[in-house]
Formats: sequence, C-alpha cells, structure tokens
Amino acid sequence: MLEKSFVPAEHETSLYENWEKSGAFRADPNAPGIPFSIMFPPPNVTGTLHLGHALTFTLQDILIRWKRQEGFNVLWQPGTDHAGIATQMVVERALDKEGVSRTALGREGFLERVWDWKQQSGGEIVQQLRKLGASADWERERFTMDEGLSKAVRKVFVQLHQEGIIYRDRRLVNWDPSFRSAISDLEVENRETKGSMWYIRYPLEDGRTITVATTRPETMLADVAVAVHPEDERYADMIGKLVTLPLTGRRIPIVADLHSDPEKGTGAVKITPAHDFNDFEVGKRHDLPAPTMLDETACIWLDEIRSELQDVEGLASIEFVNSLTGLSREEGRKRIVSELERLEWLEKIEPHKLQVPYAERGGAIVEPRLTLQWYCDAQKLSGPAVEAVENGKIVFEPRQWQNTFFAWMRDLQPWCISRQLWWGHRIPAWYAPDGSVFVAENEAEAQAQAGEGILLTQDEDVLDTWFSSGLWPFTTLGWPDKTPELARYYPTSVLVTGFDIIFFWVARMMMMGLHFMDDVPFRTVLIHGLVRDEKGQKMSKSKGNGLDPLDLIAEFGADATRLAICAGTGPGRDIKLGRKRVEEHRAFVTKLWNAARFLEMNGAAPVADFDAAKVQGSLSRWILTEANTAIAEAQQALSAYRFDEYANCCYRFVWSCFCDWFVEFSKPVFAADNEETTELRAVSAHVLGLILRLMQPVTPFVTATLWEQLGYHGDFTSIRWPEAMTVQGAEEARAELDWVVRLISEIRTVRSEMNIPPSQKAPLIFRDASPENLARAKTWEEAIGRMARVSEVDVLTGDMPRNAAQVVLDEATIFIPLEGLIDLDAERARLAKEISKNEGEIVKVRRKLDNADFVARAKPEVVEENRQRLETFEHDLERFKAALVRLG
Repeated sequence: MLEKSFVPAEHETSLYENWEKSGAFRADPNAPGIPFSIMFPPPNVTGTLHLGHALTFTLQDILIRWKRQEGFNVLWQPGTDHAGIATQMVVERALDKEGVSRTALGREGFLERVWDWKQQSGGEIVQQLRKLGASADWERERFTMDEGLSKAVRKVFVQLHQEGIIYRDRRLVNWDPSFRSAISDLEVENRETKGSMWYIRYPLEDGRTITVATTRPETMLADVAVAVHPEDERYADMIGKLVTLPLTGRRIPIVADLHSDPEKGTGAVKITPAHDFNDFEVGKRHDLPAPTMLDETACIWLDEIRSELQDVEGLASIEFVNSLTGLSREEGRKRIVSELERLEWLEKIEPHKLQVPYAERGGAIVEPRLTLQWYCDAQKLSGPAVEAVENGKIVFEPRQWQNTFFAWMRDLQPWCISRQLWWGHRIPAWYAPDGSVFVAENEAEAQAQAGEGILLTQDEDVLDTWFSSGLWPFTTLGWPDKTPELARYYPTSVLVTGFDIIFFWVARMMMMGLHFMDDVPFRTVLIHGLVRDEKGQKMSKSKGNGLDPLDLIAEFGADATRLAICAGTGPGRDIKLGRKRVEEHRAFVTKLWNAARFLEMNGAAPVADFDAAKVQGSLSRWILTEANTAIAEAQQALSAYRFDEYANCCYRFVWSCFCDWFVEFSKPVFAADNEETTELRAVSAHVLGLILRLMQPVTPFVTATLWEQLGYHGDFTSIRWPEAMTVQGAEEARAELDWVVRLISEIRTVRSEMNIPPSQKAPLIFRDASPENLARAKTWEEAIGRMARVSEVDVLTGDMPRNAAQVVLDEATIFIPLEGLIDLDAERARLAKEISKNEGEIVKVRRKLDNADFVARAKPEVVEENRQRLETFEHDLERFKAALVRLG
C-alpha cells in the first residue's frame, strides 16, 4: 500500500545507491544498440553544485535517460577538471591557516599537499550530482590530471610543437599580480567603475603642446608615442614630430594611427605597448619599443626605462622618478598626478566611468603584461572547425549561436597556453644552459635530443586548464590508444553547455578533435541560457536572490527541482527559477502520487497481457488515445531539445487530462464494480505505467518508487520508452469525451464569472442540440452534475428562460438559469466596477509602455513585468465584459 504522501528524502538516496550498485548507468561498448554519448562539461574539482550545474546536468540526464529507454547504447562520461588557479588558491589558503607558505614547501611538497586535498576534499561536486539524480557511468570517471589524460596532453603538445602550431612568443597577456600568472579571458571579470580621466599636456620642441587623455597616468613612464588619427586636421602638422615626456624627459614621436578616435577625449592618445592591448597592436604597426614599467606584482619597476631618464628643468626629474620604485600602481598614480599638477602639466581631471578588469578568482585588478609565454596558433586549427559548422557536421541549437561562433573564429588571436602556477600539466619543454629548447613527452626523450652531458631544466610553467579540457571528448575515451570506447562513442552525440564558453571550450574541442581524430567531437551543440531569479534578475550574493540547488532538493525533492528546471528551459533563453516555481512543481509530483493512490485503493493493478485494441468503454478508449498523443508530443519535444514543451506535455496529460478528468470521470465506474470496472482498472493501471515511463527522464525518483511499489513488471532501470497503441474507435471516443470536457469547462467558467456559490446547483437547458450531443449529455449526466454543479440536464421546450447565462457549444445554446442563485443587480454592479477598474489600469500601464524613455531606461525585468501586467488586465477585462453580456 502506498504511503499517504511521497517524501523524497525517504526514497532518493536508497534508490540511487541501488541503481549505481546494479550497474544501471554502466556503458558497454560491446553491447548492441545505436551509440549515444554525452561528455560532462567537467566541473572544477573545487566546485560545489550551483544552479548553473543543476541546469546543464539536468538537461543532459533527461536526454541520457530518454535514450536509454529508446534502446540506444548510452555513455554519459563523467569527470572533473583540475582547475589550476582555483585549486592552487584553495590549497594555498589552507596552508596560510597553518602558517606555511607554498614556497617554503617547494614545488614537490606543495603538489603532494594538492593531491592530498584532492583525495580528501576534492570532487565533492560529483557526490552532489548524485543527489540531483545524474545517471552517469561513474565507474568511468576521469580527471584532467589523471595519468591517462596527462600522457595524452604531453603527446598533443609535442605534436603541435613539431607542426609549428605551438611556439614561444613575447606578447601581452592578462596578468594576475596576486597569483603572478597569466590568466584566460574567461577568468577576467570586467566591472564598471567610477574613475577619472586625466588630461596631460606633452610639450613639442617648437613650444606647442599636445594634450592626451588617459585613465592610467602612471603608465606614462613607459610611453613610446602619441597617436592621432591620420585625418584629424588639428594634429596634421604634428605627425612625425617629437614630444618630451613630462617626468622622465624621454623624447617620443607623434604617429598617425586609426586607433585614435577624434571624437573621444582630445583625439590624441598616449601609446604604452607593454601595458595596453590596443597600444600593443599600435606599437607593432609602427615598430615601436615596448618597455615595461610594472613588475609581476604590479609595482613600479624602472629597469627597462632607467637608462633613458633625463633631468629636464621644469619638465623631468630623475630623482623623483627613481623615488617611485617599488610603489604599488595605485600609490604611484597618486604621486605622479601630484607631481604633474605641481609642474603644471596636468590640464584637468574629469569623472569617468570605465571597465576595470578583475581576476575572477582572487579579485586583484588584472594588468596587461608583456611576457614570454607559450602560444597555440589557433588560426591554423580553426579552418576545419568553421567548415564543420558550415557544412552541418556540427549543428548549434538554437541556430543563431552559429553566428556567435563564426564571429569569434574570424577574430582568433594566438592562444596563450602557459600559466605561472605549480598545479597543472607541466609544460613538456626542457632548456639547456645556452637557452636551447627541447620539447618531448618525457625528460629522457628531451635528453636524447640535447645529447649526453647537457644539463636540462624543465619549464616551470603549467598549461592552461582549457588546453586539457579541449581534448576531453577523445582523451576520456582512451586516446591515444585505440580503445573500444573510442571506436564506439566518438564522435559524441550532443554537447550541452552555456553560451559563455563557446569559444573557450566548445571551439577548442572542435579544433583539437578535428586535428587529432579527423572527425568532429560532437554532432550537436545545445546552448542553454543562464539561471535567473523569478523576476529575471541575475542571481548574486549582494542581491540576496541566490538559490542553492541542494537546499531546493532537500526541501522539495530532486524530482521537483529537475521538473522546474525542465519546464523553464526554452531554446537558448534564460530560465527564471525561484523557490515558488520549485514548490509548484512539487505539487505536480504530489498530484501524480495522489492519483496513483486513488487508483490503487480502487483496485487498479497492472495486467500482464493488457491489449489496448480490445478496450470497449469510451472513457477507456479516450484516455488511451490521449496517451498516444502525449507520447508523440513528448517524443517530438525531446527530439527537438524542447525541454519546456516536454514538461508542458507531461503537465497537460498527467495533471489535466489524467488526474483532473479521467480520474474524476472514473469514480462512479469504480464504485459500480461491474465488467466496465474491471476494464477501467486495467486501463488506468496501464496508462499510469505509461506515465511513469514517459516521465522517468525528468522525475526518476517518484516514478521509480511508484513503479516498484505498484508491482509493475520489469526492472525500472531498464524500462522502455512508451510506444503508441492501437485503439479501436479512437476518434469517436475522443470526440465524445472532448465534448463533455468542453461542456463542463464552459459551465465552470460561467459559474466562476458569475460568482455562483459552489453549494448552489443549477439546471442546464439545451436548445438546438443535435441528438448525438443530447445523448452524450444524458450519458454523462452524473459526471456533469458532480463536476459542474448541475442539478439536471433538460431540453428547452418553451420560451427562452429569463435571467439566464448562455453558453454556445458547437451547434447548441445552453442556458443556466440564475434566478435565485445570485443577486443579479449586485452582480451587474460588481462586473461594471471590475470593468472600470481594469480599463483604468490598462490606460496607466499602456502609458508607461508607450513611453520610449521608460522602456529604454528601466531594467528589462521591470519592462517585462509591466507587459505581463498589461496582458493580465486585458484578459480580465474581456472576461468581465463577457460575463456582463451573459447577464443581459
């Protein structure tokens, strides 16, 4: 006997443990079936489950479970990423609490501590994914630093170096002065900050000055030019002349370059190639030097400019500039601005909003820094990836993301792949005392290249984590070895990920997969949006609107959490999620449970040899026909990756059709206990079984519990996706029951609009109804009476009744006499008041939305909220007007 209610916490853990122990998620490359594989976007080993994870892994799990049901040979490959900076930060902070520094431990000692941490605390997220219900093949779990993947990374690096695609170069990088390492663009967070624009006059030799506008006056110590637009007439005769830098006394040229915008600032910009990405490109175009004036900690460092410093009376002072050595960039800026002001070279200061880059992990302000790093020439790898999308070998869903992909791929810059960290894949390059470089998969091979007796030192740097994760689709399957898994599951079927890493991860997997496997890494790239709160706002700690999916699972259950995510996931759009949404979907789980209990209490039980084609009753044939429609709609929705439509299909069929209508219609039949009852019990149990199979991909826990406790045949983990059944007289049954449903719905609407108390029953009087529909009304009179609060069904024989509401249903007009049920005058007055109120609200909201200034300046969520309010007011207005018309 089913418990009174479904308590997720009492079932989820034990169910999941049993599934995992039984090998239900295990992939077998030697088993039959069309292969279907998905790779985890490997979460950071330091990570804990957040709503972004809950979204992407729920969608993947729905697809994986569905394909298992369809009989595919399925692999969901799990694993985690070593997350270089994030992991090193976690361990360093733990060491700080012990009073131990990384440098004191040394490289080997520090790495031992990282591996200890990984074994004890790392990978917590994979346990949390189990709580979500993720049905991955955990026996195949990989880690980007495990021995197999590390071997593959070294092989790829060596091959790409031999092909000239990996090389060393001195270029600007995003530099984290706290970690003293290059970081990727994805690890940089640009924040709008209130700052200043300083206007500084630089003197020419002829006595004139040119004013530059800058947000970084401190970097003027390393200026190498002033740039003006070649068509800016204000500066035409200055191009090619020299200016003298205040403070340092160095002489630098004025150059013509399109980088300078005549409309911004003064139209003249200082060029500091070692400290600005745009300036670096200008410097290359004009063959300018690129001296550095900040060290790796972002403190002032003068070694590269000291030899050029000059004392110039009233303009420059070597003593002042030398006094800046070792100061932070912020303190250096204050002193430089103060000195410029004293010397009267500072023209003015204006408030200015600017985008300041911060390191996402440590929070330090990121500094462009000119360093010698290892690079991958992504441009050389990009062609086949672009072609694969152009010819449809890889399809983006939604398709518009292809344009984003193409835009990124057309503007590829060399990819900096080295990081100044200790945790990660150490670069397989060794250096001889004379600076010669030997790239090899191991030290013995490097030594063989260098020759005996040459002392070699391995590169201290490690690889960007995106390098190893770019190889993920084939290295996790055993490459470079030719494994059965690689032959069976590559290319993978679908990649599910967010739009923010299309270039950082998706494109790199495409480039690497095509280069090393000569085939695409996946057939479809399914792009989802971000998770926002119920008002559409981005979740953040500062707003206090964040949600922990583990809290949602603990309170409402994994099924409700998954269902809320599924229902909100439209193609490519952001998903709005809040506690209320999840609570609403828990109500759905409860509704299903209660319907199952009702059927169980009324003797419904699975029948092994059930044959839908032999069913006679119209109610039974109707629900079987509706089930066929639901199966087809669900199949179509999942095939098109329309998770919202799949959830809506389940809602329509399970909540509305099955629970609200079928169960209610069946009550008198179950009470009769005759031949029809026996058939209906078998039908209801069969349709419930179809529902459990239909919803297993999204709500695996409640469906498994019901399947097992109600005695359905077969192991739930191996159940198949439901198939359409042959139903005799399907259209006749559907027409009959649909008519009854529409009739009851219309009556309920009228009663609601007229405020008729539920305790008051009213007769139905038909006029001009066909004999067929009159017969239907009589056949279903009990259900109509019970569900629509109708006292009797009759046919109009005389004059049309006075004070009656009217309903038009197909050819028939149906009267509901209201005399004695409600105060008609009071009801007319109420409706008139509601109409007036809604008309007033519509005018106010429309005035707002018609105001272009409001739409442009208000937050998008506020504009959307007003549009929804307008829609509600307009709907209610029509409803109240229709009710007033019915009263006559």
